[in-house]
Amino acid sequence: MITDPFFYLCAIPAVLLFGMSKGGLGGGPAMLSVPLMALAISPLKAAAILLPILVVMDAFAVWRFRHHWSRANIRITLPGAIAGIVIGAFTFRYLPEDAVKILIGLIALVFSLDYWLRRTIPPATGVNPVKGSFWGLLAGFTSFGIHAGGPPISVYLLPQQMEKRELMGTFAVFFAVVNMVKLVPYAWLGELSTDNLATSLVLIPLAPVGVFLGYAILTRVSQTLIYRISYFFLVVVGIRLLWGGVAGLF
Repeated sequence: MITDPFFYLCAIPAVLLFGMSKGGLGGGPAMLSVPLMALAISPLKAAAILLPILVVMDAFAVWRFRHHWSRANIRITLPGAIAGIVIGAFTFRYLPEDAVKILIGLIALVFSLDYWLRRTIPPATGVNPVKGSFWGLLAGFTSFGIHAGGPPISVYLLPQQMEKRELMGTFAVFFAVVNMVKLVPYAWLGELSTDNLATSLVLIPLAPVGVFLGYAILTRVSQTLIYRISYFFLVVVGIRLLWGGVAGLF
């Protein structure tokens, strides 16, 4: 088990941010968690430690939003996401992680800047099997490697302009299944070591705290603000991923 105090100084806010994302702030703030923990340990080890914690968070988030989620979107996106996880399990080690960061960073930036620079809000889109399958696959693939499935699935879900609880509930159910499926390849690849699991166990009590904090914020702010927060963090995440990927390559 990790005993370095600096690690926990980074890990505690990282876990709380992830929980708040799942509780009502969308996937944006969660993208800061792995980079925060990577200040003390390797990104791969950070992702492995986070995964069991995410599974616990997902259980609380799904319970919170059990009456508010889009079954049509889940039916469309999950098969692609599971395929993306399988592809990631066999190929991620051969792909430059920095190139993946640049790709997802560019997607997040272009998509979110398009929202901020528009003079009018476009009409809400509907459920789309082709788009849902594609973005679900990309979300599963990037979620497997660097827990970066939030931007791709946001690109598909945010334009639908769902009611805020339905949006967050759909995120919750989607990632609950994705993270459960990821446990299998993570164990197969040896990432769920006793050392990593012991560290996860120490941090798990923070999981419900973060989720409930996020839900408390969700119930107290307007739907417009929730969407603005989601798009704002997509910009932040896009810049962070793009910067990290370019710096890693050069």
